[in-house]
This record gives sequence, structure tokens and C-alpha cells, in this order.
Amino acid sequence: MLRIAICDDDSATVQANRKIAEDCLKQCGSAGEIATYTNSDNLLYDITEDGFFFDLILLDIEMPGSTGMELAGKIRPFLPNVKIIFITSHVEYAIDAFELSIFRYVPKNDIARRLSGAICDAIRLIELEEGKYYTIQTNSRLEKIPYKEILFLSRDGKNTSITTAGGAAKVRKSLQQVYEELAAEEFIFIDRGCIVNMIHVMQVKDGSVILKNGAALPISRSHLQEVKAQINAYWGVHI
Repeated sequence: MLRIAICDDDSATVQANRKIAEDCLKQCGSAGEIATYTNSDNLLYDITEDGFFFDLILLDIEMPGSTGMELAGKIRPFLPNVKIIFITSHVEYAIDAFELSIFRYVPKNDIARRLSGAICDAIRLIELEEGKYYTIQTNSRLEKIPYKEILFLSRDGKNTSITTAGGAAKVRKSLQQVYEELAAEEFIFIDRGCIVNMIHVMQVKDGSVILKNGAALPISRSHLQEVKAQINAYWGVHI
């Protein structure tokens, strides 16, 4: 079951956005629970002190107390994979989407048209991440690695090394063969010998992909522009 939080200091807006989120859940055929907040500090407390978990959070950027941007930065260490949709009435508040790994920006003056699409895209992505596994099978073992846990894959001689937060696993297949078996748009080549999972990308900086765990993976010069374009297209960042 998906857990969604909506935070805006205006109660009428919270209820309107809640109705949109409920309609999106029905449209996607997904079960979900929606929690609403009119105080950003209350949401932060529930996550950091009471251990509340959310898959998706809708945040108003311009709020008293902790702003949406400040809140996102404080939440991310506790919910590293949460999808965040920023809602803003001022374009000048827009920041580099890679910095806080923001899923989507929705302008308030176009919320009726844009918010439902953003929420539905997030729901589909969350469910996609939850349901896919890469299977390593040998004569002695069978290991299933969830796509969402894969940080990157790299060539290791004739093998492919699959790196997750918990360590690395090797499969006796070429990197290209593993890429074709994954068959998911989340995985992109950043170099002939390295594939990164865009789910874990925090930013592209100084010719490298920076992952949420702090790892920096160099992008080959020939791939740089394509990598930037693919990441932008994948996250669908629009102002």
C-alpha cells in the first residue's frame, strides 16, 4: 500500500490536493493512504522522531517555519527513496532538481492540469521500483536483487559487478548482456564499462554522476550530454 503525505499551510489547498491524489490512486488502480499536514514541522517530526514512512510527498515550497526546500533536505536522510513533488507559485524558487533529487515541480497556476499527471507518474514509478528483480543463478546459488537496490553495474573482466548499498555481487555475463536482461529505462550507460541506476542519482557535477550515497562515478566525455538529457527526461523536471 502506498503512503502519501500532503503538506501545505493552506487547509483548503491541502484538501483539494488530497482529492486529486485520491483520484490518481483510483486511476492507477493502486491502494494507498494519504496523510495531510498544514504545518511543515509536524510532518518533519512524524518522519524524524516517530518513524513515519512515505513513498510520495507533495510539498508547498513557500511555507512558514521550515520551507519546502528546507524540509526536503531534512527528510531525505530518513527517506532516501521518497518521491517529492514541489508545488510552487514562484519560478525563482526553482532549484537544481539533482540537488535534492526532486521528482517533479508543479506550478500553482497550472496545478489542475499538471498535478494529477505528476502524481500518477510517481505512483507508476514507485510500483515499478518495488516489483522488479534481477536474478543471479548458478549451480550453487540463486540470488534475487531488487532493481531499486542496484546503485550501478560495472565491467569486471568477463564478469559484471552489481553494486548495491549492501555490497557487490558478480555475474558471469558481459555488461551489455546484463543491461539487455534488465530491460529497464532506469539503467543507463555513463561509460562503456559502467551503467548507473537513475533512481539513485543525486546530481551531475564536474563530469561525474553523484549518487545519493555520495559515490561519484565519472561520465565519459562521449556520453556526457546524452546522460544529462536522459536523466532530465526520466525525472520529467518541468517548471
